[in-house]
Amino acid sequence: MLRLTIFLILLSVFAPSSYAGEAAAVDFDTDIVPVLTKSGCNSGACHGAAAGRGEFHLSLYGSNPAFDYDSIVHRFKGRRVNLVDPENSLLLLKPTESLIHGGGARIELDDPAFNLLTAWIAKGAQRLQQRKLKSFEISPSHQVFESVGDKVTLQATAIFSNEDERTVTRWTVLTPEDDTAVQIDSETGEATVLRSGRHVVIARYLDRVVPIVFIVPLQARSIDFVDGPRTNFIDDHVYDLLATLKIPASPGADDATFLRRITLNLTGRLPAPRVALAFLDDKRTNKRQLLIDELLNSEEFNDYWTYEFAKLLRIRSQPLDKIGARTYHRWLREQIASATPYDEIAEDLLTSIGDSHTNGPANFYRTVGGPRALAEFVSELFLGSRLRCANCHDHPLDHWKQDDYHGLAAIFADVKAGRVVSIQSGGEVIHPRTGIAAVKRIPGERFLNDDAQGRESLAEWITTQHNPYFAKAIVNRLWKNMMGRGLIEPTDDLRSTNPATHPQLLEALAEDFIKHDYNLRHTLRTIANSAAYSRSEKSLPENATDDRFYSHSIVRPLEPEVLADAIADVTGVAMQFGEEPAGTRAITLFDPKISSPELDILGRCLREESCESQSTGTAGLPVLLHLLNGKLLNERIQSPESRLSRKIKENVSSEKIIREFYLLALSRLPTEGEQQFWAKEFGSIQEKQRVDLLQDFVWAMLTSQEFVTNH
Repeated sequence: MLRLTIFLILLSVFAPSSYAGEAAAVDFDTDIVPVLTKSGCNSGACHGAAAGRGEFHLSLYGSNPAFDYDSIVHRFKGRRVNLVDPENSLLLLKPTESLIHGGGARIELDDPAFNLLTAWIAKGAQRLQQRKLKSFEISPSHQVFESVGDKVTLQATAIFSNEDERTVTRWTVLTPEDDTAVQIDSETGEATVLRSGRHVVIARYLDRVVPIVFIVPLQARSIDFVDGPRTNFIDDHVYDLLATLKIPASPGADDATFLRRITLNLTGRLPAPRVALAFLDDKRTNKRQLLIDELLNSEEFNDYWTYEFAKLLRIRSQPLDKIGARTYHRWLREQIASATPYDEIAEDLLTSIGDSHTNGPANFYRTVGGPRALAEFVSELFLGSRLRCANCHDHPLDHWKQDDYHGLAAIFADVKAGRVVSIQSGGEVIHPRTGIAAVKRIPGERFLNDDAQGRESLAEWITTQHNPYFAKAIVNRLWKNMMGRGLIEPTDDLRSTNPATHPQLLEALAEDFIKHDYNLRHTLRTIANSAAYSRSEKSLPENATDDRFYSHSIVRPLEPEVLADAIADVTGVAMQFGEEPAGTRAITLFDPKISSPELDILGRCLREESCESQSTGTAGLPVLLHLLNGKLLNERIQSPESRLSRKIKENVSSEKIIREFYLLALSRLPTEGEQQFWAKEFGSIQEKQRVDLLQDFVWAMLTSQEFVTNH
């Protein structure tokens, strides 16, 4: 307390004469709120938490200046600001730790933040509302460095409604996504890169958050991709970033690898041995393009992509009702098979009502319970945005407001979702900030009149070609399915502060998707035909650490249902799923609740929540243990009805059995080295040991990384 008093006395003696004039211009909304944000006072870990801290509550990151002003000036009996004796204001005593403060020292006595707060209180702690933020920019917003250790000084500029333009770097919060990769001097705005790669820094000022991208090449030697294979615009964008990062590209995959990869990606099945042999023997230069077209027009494609979209839509049976889910699944497959444009599918889902047992898309409104859950589901599904973060407060990392969240929820308040989905007037969603019914709102756009057809207006806005999210959200998901990683990850978190690794590529894919009438097959074909897709999974020493720039193919575990079908195909022993007909394939199941111990072991998604936000791959330790030593494989390999058992009974030679299983499981013939290895193994045993060794051979094939992954 004494040191604060002494400092204020010195300040009054030595402060420049212009200080009082400057104090008169201090505006709470645009001057004081940034101080609170920069000091961390209104962060989620401090007073910006949902319930505040220490009986002091501020809006998160200053999203509600009116609330903050009232909380500071009027609440707590006005003790937070002392207009008569400013130095005794709790707003100064606490953050300078002149009084015990749970948050520690946030502001120093010689800090400009201290001067600004003092001046504001001394001039009456008014909320002048002189201006509003019009625009905010960071320079540079994208910087390519030459090497680790390079620095750049960032400058933040704000333009206000009164045309006042200010440098606000000091009051801008600069936060690296990875503080081991970028170091920021919070006082000067100087950024130092500490590691090679692509790094993102988030800049926050008032209600604006913008990304800054730093790139440091991974090596000194430049890479020239002029002669690299290119088939379409995808390759141009991928090569551009690889050249900037100086990452070499792996060569193309061989025919066997490409065949297995594309067949799994487009149909969820392994190629049949006869197909594999025919493709490997085919000498046509365009055989890959012809294969892609054949797969895209197959019934297997319809089955597999129905499965993929059923996961996205979370299709599952409702309590005591499986008919709706079966009807919904059948409708979805019809849309995939007939190549219905994706915007039409979305519109049908958003506007359909009626008997869910006869009208498939009406089941969309039975997916989750209540208007708020529907708002979150719709925003994640069709916008790729986590609007749920705007439930309790404005989204801290995006432009979504509480009004957007509850306004969207209000659109669904009239939906009554039983077996018969109907619209009943009178439904409402209470806005937590106002305590009254929220007004229907197209998120980020406009409020709707009370008599507006909310769902129809929403469907029209979502599917318009001018919507900045709709096309990007789905092409990003298609890209992930084909390439192993989304251009934006997670795929349901599209926002400016989570930029794509290749933003221009994402834009180009979305524009191309719209140009071709939202045709899913067209985008899948475009990706599949790119040189980037057909790259080998075998990394080079210079690109081994790359997990997101597509210098080599990303290896990913097969999905549970796909792996289950692959095991059944190779062993020749079909799995039984509940009461479904014998021979039913796992990817064709309409309901993830259908009994299947095998799929449970492999970790299938039950679609109660988003399958995108949980790991549904088959790479976990429990799955590995079951594959290595469980009944899942052993009983099928040893079954008298298995493919291996039949071959042994038919006295097929070990050499032919090995050849067939290589084609079945890996879509290739054994290499010369593998042939020699197995010939030696089988040549050194007695005939009575042959069966055991063949069973071990098949088990080794089915537990190999080459089998359980798509590479």
